Amino acid sequence: MQNNAQTSKAVLDRYMSLPQGTRVQATYIWIDGTGQGLRSKTKTLEGKPGKLDDLPIWNYDGSSCHQAEGSNSDTYLHPVKMYPCPFRRGDNVLVLCEAYKYNKEPTKTNKRKDCLAVMEKAKDYKPWFGIEQEYTLMDQDKHPFGWPKNGFPGPQGPYYCAVGASRVYGRDIVEAHYRCCLYAGIRIAGANAQVMPAQWEFQVGPTEGIDIGDDLWVARYLLERVAEDFGVVVSLDPKPMVGDWNGAGAHCNFSTKAMREVGGMKHIEAAIEKLSKNHDSHIKAYDPNEGKDNERRLTGAHETSSILDFSSGVANRGASIRIPREVSAQGYGYLEDRRPSSNCDPYSVTMVIVKTTCLGD
Repeated sequence: MQNNAQTSKAVLDRYMSLPQGTRVQATYIWIDGTGQGLRSKTKTLEGKPGKLDDLPIWNYDGSSCHQAEGSNSDTYLHPVKMYPCPFRRGDNVLVLCEAYKYNKEPTKTNKRKDCLAVMEKAKDYKPWFGIEQEYTLMDQDKHPFGWPKNGFPGPQGPYYCAVGASRVYGRDIVEAHYRCCLYAGIRIAGANAQVMPAQWEFQVGPTEGIDIGDDLWVARYLLERVAEDFGVVVSLDPKPMVGDWNGAGAHCNFSTKAMREVGGMKHIEAAIEKLSKNHDSHIKAYDPNEGKDNERRLTGAHETSSILDFSSGVANRGASIRIPREVSAQGYGYLEDRRPSSNCDPYSVTMVIVKTTCLGD
């Protein structure tokens, strides 16, 4: 493994164990202008924040984050959610923020503001979401973690949910990330090795409304920070390796209150019919480059549907929408939209699903 800037965590621990008094470190986190990158910086507070109103609006250089011109670069961070910090612990916190321009308008990649408005309109539907976040671990030279440097591992087949050093690469990172999510109060549901070696997945949910987007973005931040400590790179590229290798998605499981109740299958089928009529607009919302990233993944092979066609089926992982077999058997539950890419913005994904299936937009 290549480490361009390796430092000693044992030495760091000597300093991190120093008492910090009554003052608190708050790590402000935001989405940059790419729509998929995360940034953060730390602010000292005079005491432990008890509520969001205790967290001040802050600013940063938007021109260095692809969000402003250098001549008018001040961009503003509005705290929207607070989490316990698993890295500094104690009373220290992570603060998820929305980004706003100088004129108080949201930045182009601040999708949360509109998503929150949609979720408020649809709150009577009680929309629940669970997102399966796939990702690939890379060395710093962008070669998949654990792969031979001058070749390839054996074909896919033995790696999914596997155990053993010859089949699983990077479990320490996965375990550390899982525990960080639990500490931070994120509703992480599980984790497993994926089909391609060095590819993993964690699931967040079920959560209602805006919470799924908040929790997934912070879970991504935690993953990046944990991998940073191990000197490993996290890739959310939906097709990190060309050839006979699976891509990476962010399958979105969705239900409303009516779908989860007895007789809910008719509501699931009605939602699928609405989704079928809005395939193109959903594809544009399912990756940050309006479908260009997903073109490499949604080919109809490697457990995907074709990006050009809409399809649905029971237990069919090659369809756009999968109805789990147990849902079909019991007649109520949820559907799985398998189209969102691994680098999607969950605010965009959940917003368009609710607009299509609940609000009729």
